[in-house]
Amino acid sequence: MFMGENYSKFADGGDGREMAAKRQRTVDPGSSFYGASTGSNFMYNPSPYGYVSQPPPPPPFPVVRLRGLPFDCTETDVAEFFHGLDIVDVLFVHKGGKFTGEGFCVLGYPLQVDFALQRNRQNMGRRYVEVFRSKRQEYYKAIANEVSDARGGSPRRSAPRAKSYDEGKDSAEHTGVLRLRGLPFSASKDDIMEFFKDFGLSEDSIHIVMNSEGRPSGEAYVEFASAEDSKAAMVKDRMTLGSRYIELFPSSHSEMEEAISRGR
Repeated sequence: MFMGENYSKFADGGDGREMAAKRQRTVDPGSSFYGASTGSNFMYNPSPYGYVSQPPPPPPFPVVRLRGLPFDCTETDVAEFFHGLDIVDVLFVHKGGKFTGEGFCVLGYPLQVDFALQRNRQNMGRRYVEVFRSKRQEYYKAIANEVSDARGGSPRRSAPRAKSYDEGKDSAEHTGVLRLRGLPFSASKDDIMEFFKDFGLSEDSIHIVMNSEGRPSGEAYVEFASAEDSKAAMVKDRMTLGSRYIELFPSSHSEMEEAISRGR
C-alpha cells in the first residue's frame, strides 16, 4: 500500500519538498543524448575530441540516520533537535514491536544533510544522539519493515499488547472527532481528505496541529458528520499516508480545541 501515489509524494526524489517533480526533471524519457530533441540541454555536441556531454548526477536523497534516541522521544523532539532545518519526515525503527532507539529523518534539501551531521553526539534529553549519512534505499527498507511490523508481519510482534491496545480503542466513546498521529510533516488537508475519501470531508473539518514554532507537529484532528462516521473511519487506523502509517484515536471537541490553541 505504501508504494502508491501518496508514498511517492512524500518519499521519493532528491529534494524532500519537490520529490516527484525532481525525479521528473532528472529523468526525462523524451530526451536523447544523441537525438535532435530541441528541448534537451544534453544534445550531442560534435567536437574534435568526440566528446559527448553528460547530464549532471541527480542530487543525493536528503536523509540521515539517527541512533541512541530516547525511547520516549516523539517526532516533535526530533524536529526540535534539528531546529532550523526543514523536516519532511521522521521514521522511528521498531523490531518485534519495540522501538530500537534508531530512526531516519528526511530533510527538505540535500545541502541540509551537512548541517544535520553537525548535531552528531548532541543531547536529546539525557542521551546523546548519533547522526549518520544515509541512503534512500536504507530509508525505503526501513519503511517496508515498519509497514510489515504494523500489520503483524513480524513473528516477534507482541500480540497480547497489540490486542489490548486495539480493544482500548474499540471501547472508547466516539463523539465524531478523531485524532491522527504520525502524519508526514508535509501532509496537507487535501492529503487527509484523500485518506478519508469515503467520508466526504471538507477542508473546514480538518485541523492540522502546529507546534510552538508554527510548524506541523505530525498530529491533526478531523471532525466527521457523526459519531457513527468517526467510528467507521477507524478502519483506516495504521494504514499508510505517504511513507507513514497513521494512528487514529477517538477524541473530543474539547481536546481538539485545546490542542489547536496550544499551537497558536
